[in-house]
Amino acid sequence: MTDILAKKTARLTGIRRRRTRDRIEWPTVSLLAVCYGLWIFAGYFLYPLFPIVFLVLMGIAVALHSSLQHEVLHGHPTRNARLNEALVFLPLGIFYPYRSYKRTHLQHHADERLTDPFDDPESYYRAMGDWQKMPSFLKVLLGWNNTFIGRLVIGPPLMVVGFTISEWRKIAQGDRRVIYAWTLHLAGLVPTLLVISLIFGVPIWLYVSVAAYLGISIIAIRSYCEHQWSEQPDGRTIIVENSILAPLFLYNNLHFVHHKMPTAAWYKLPSLYSERRAEWQKMNDGYVFSNYFEVFRAFAFKAKEPVAHPVLRRDEQVLIASPVVPAALIFSDHAMQEQDVRLEIPS
Repeated sequence: MTDILAKKTARLTGIRRRRTRDRIEWPTVSLLAVCYGLWIFAGYFLYPLFPIVFLVLMGIAVALHSSLQHEVLHGHPTRNARLNEALVFLPLGIFYPYRSYKRTHLQHHADERLTDPFDDPESYYRAMGDWQKMPSFLKVLLGWNNTFIGRLVIGPPLMVVGFTISEWRKIAQGDRRVIYAWTLHLAGLVPTLLVISLIFGVPIWLYVSVAAYLGISIIAIRSYCEHQWSEQPDGRTIIVENSILAPLFLYNNLHFVHHKMPTAAWYKLPSLYSERRAEWQKMNDGYVFSNYFEVFRAFAFKAKEPVAHPVLRRDEQVLIASPVVPAALIFSDHAMQEQDVRLEIPS
């Protein structure tokens, strides 16, 4: 009898351990440790001796942290959303509240609305009515922003300014979700800035203007041509097959695969792609680049897309007073109702 109970106990213990392993994605947890470790190492040890190396590594840490925030908002590395959020609570990138990013990004995953100037919060297209009424200087800036180099150089301040203005407007309108998102953001930002300034001894202006800026620029390499207009929704999302930056982007260079399987963990994306490579490329209508250098060669100083959407919203303009403003649409005031988007891996 004792032996039977012991065997049952051992079996149940083994099941619990397997379930715990299944619930916790240790590669992501390990990468979080690497990210924070790199950030601390660069700030505490390298800044006094090698300030340029420090700034580069800090920019990489900020970019990696942004990629990890993206991973977390899709339900990783545990099944506990609050625990997941706590793992990326400190805003190393300074500018974006995690909750606001999560809200707009999940909305962006409605693939049938991708690139819509109103309904896709991450679209870089503008409605024709807005484009025609836009000041000349802003037209020039947004035109430059649609080149690869422009997106890396002037893209970060355009994104941050546009996003911040839109968030402040929602706060002024009493949007409680945005107010709460910024409250949490500031609660994490204060200790982050204190560590940067008092423990690392780094001037906050230097961290913000170089490290945080560089982090956004690195992420902009990936996001520059993630989406384009196509009559078929599947043709709107890119595949960049090979890149030394792929691990830093958590393999979101395989962006079409991510959109089709948004709950798949980052470390599974390469095998998911390779197993069905021809099928994926057929599905997205051949919107494929070999690497980001190929993108650079084609669009370094040439706009890949027009600023005004070539098909959608040609006779409309953004409306004033908006509960939701696309973060990527600079100075946009379009009114749009938000909705929760729940996505699962298709069977």
